[in-house]
Amino acid sequence: MIARMNPRRTRILLASASPRRRRLISWLGVDADVTHVTTPEDLSAGLVPSRLAMRIAQEKALAVPADDRLVLACDTIVVLDDAVLGKPADSGDARRMLRLLSGTEHSVMTGVALRAPASQAVVSFSVTTRVRMRELTEAEIDAWIAQGECLGCAGGYNIERHLASVDPDECFNNVAGLPLCHVYVALRNHEAGATVEGLTSPIARCDAALGRTCLLGPRVCEV
Repeated sequence: MIARMNPRRTRILLASASPRRRRLISWLGVDADVTHVTTPEDLSAGLVPSRLAMRIAQEKALAVPADDRLVLACDTIVVLDDAVLGKPADSGDARRMLRLLSGTEHSVMTGVALRAPASQAVVSFSVTTRVRMRELTEAEIDAWIAQGECLGCAGGYNIERHLASVDPDECFNNVAGLPLCHVYVALRNHEAGATVEGLTSPIARCDAALGRTCLLGPRVCEV
C-alpha cells in the first residue's frame, strides 16, 4: 500500500479507450482526463482470473507516462468454468463467445489499478460480479454482432444492451467495466496518496440510471 500522509489534490487520468468507462467516471463527480494505452493482454499467464485482471490493469497504469495526475486503469474479463474470455479477435470469435455464454451464469471480473501521481507506485484490486445471460437465438447473436460493438467488450457482449442481468446485490457497472463504488472508496480513502476534487458517491446516480435500488453500493460505501 502507498503511504497516505499529506495527500495532495490532483486530477484523474483515465487510461481507457472504453466509451462506457469514460461515461461512468463522470458519475463520481470528477472531470477526468482521458488517454489510451496499448499493452499486451495475455490471458494465458497461468494466474487465477482475479489476479490476471489486476495484472493487466497494472500494466496499463504503468504504461502511461508519469506526471502529476492519478492514473486509473482497468481490465475486464469474463470467466465461465475454466474458460477466461477477453475481447473477441473478430466477429467469428465474438459469435463463439456468445454461443458459449448464452443461457449461462458466469463471472465478470474487473481489475482496477491506481497509480500515484508522479510515481510508479500502484494500488490494485479486483471486483467480481455474477451474471446471468439469457438464451440467445442465432438471429439475436447476428443482430448484436452487426451493431459493431462486440469487439470492444469482454466476452463479446455489453450488459447495458440487455443481453444479460445481475441481482441487486451485485455490481452492474463492474460488468460495464468500472466498479464505481469500489473505485469511489479507494479514492475517498486516498489509497493512491492523492485527494481528488469533487469526488461524490455514485450510488444515487447508478440507481437513477438503472431504475433500481442497488443493495451492494451502500455496503461497499458504508452508508
